[in-house]
Amino acid sequence: MHENGILLLHSPVGCCKCNSESGCLACRFSAVHEFVKPNDEQALNLMNSCAVGVLEEFQDAVFAYGVSDEYSFILKKDSHFYERRASDIVTAVVSLFTSLYVIKWKDFFPQKGLKYPPSFDGRAVCYPSSEILTDYLAWRQVDCHINNQYNTCFWELVKSGKSKSEAQNYLKGTQAPEKNELLKQIGISDYNTLPMMFRQGSSVFWDKFDTTLKGTSAEVSRKEVVVEHCNIIEPNFWNSHPNILN
Repeated sequence: MHENGILLLHSPVGCCKCNSESGCLACRFSAVHEFVKPNDEQALNLMNSCAVGVLEEFQDAVFAYGVSDEYSFILKKDSHFYERRASDIVTAVVSLFTSLYVIKWKDFFPQKGLKYPPSFDGRAVCYPSSEILTDYLAWRQVDCHINNQYNTCFWELVKSGKSKSEAQNYLKGTQAPEKNELLKQIGISDYNTLPMMFRQGSSVFWDKFDTTLKGTSAEVSRKEVVVEHCNIIEPNFWNSHPNILN
């Protein structure tokens, strides 16, 4: 076992979580750079692009799941990346992710300069089985839905003229049906019509495609990293992509 107890050498599955350094810093960064609330599509796509870059650079990373300012990267269970030293893995992933964020900023915000450097931190966790790992990812997707529903209601109330404290008090104790009713009142007839990226987060992984060589009838397989906004709570996704966990 590594001395900090984060990664167990005999455990099969590892996860490195990369997120903005703290909630307060994330709020300040989004405010200074005038991100759209509750979801800035370009900012989310920038995060997704950075995650793609991490998987392309570190091919022991086989899956990533992102919501808002957080991303979780899953290493293959037989990985010996940095000899499974937690501190080295976290340093490598977080530093690359942060560098990519700075480099790629202009691709997503060409009219908006980066006013100060972003900062991310991370931690490594080792899960004893694939089942527990997928349970964790399912919990994250459920949390994505709950937070997005709340935040959509909250910011719509703020836009309607309520203060942030008034919006919080208005939503205190409300359940999903009440939030859905509120969304209908403000013009969102069906929560499920909101973009899937907002409701389900982003899944990043290697996928295989069959293509025909130009000028021939020969088919070859190629792999590339893809970004999808899909249901990872149900087993269908994992059954369709068994190579991720196996």
